[in-house]
Amino acid sequence: MHFHHFAIEVKDLETSTAFYQKYLGLHEEVRLQFNKENIVFLARNEFRLELISGGQQKVSQGVHICFEVDSVEEIMKSFREDKIFASEGPYKLQNGWETVFYEGPDNEIIEYLQVSQKAGH
Repeated sequence: MHFHHFAIEVKDLETSTAFYQKYLGLHEEVRLQFNKENIVFLARNEFRLELISGGQQKVSQGVHICFEVDSVEEIMKSFREDKIFASEGPYKLQNGWETVFYEGPDNEIIEYLQVSQKAGH
């Protein structure tokens, strides 16, 4: 058994697709329609994110998704260029990890985590 995808209910499929393509570097793998839901699978390497719109489910709250990155500062720079600011952090944890949190288009929480020290620190 292995992990296949993480799914998020979204209000606007196109807005969320563009957001995750830009800020996570995901590409569109496939679009589907199932019952009354429109679905987009976005992928990068072995990771898949399923965006679902038009169903009866409420938009997710209380869940976050975390991505390990090489540099929290580079992530923050990318968001700052678009005048988007962290909802929490950045924080430096006791074990040396650095983390920062942003909100996605439907208020879903996206954490970026840097687990290794950058050279020169």
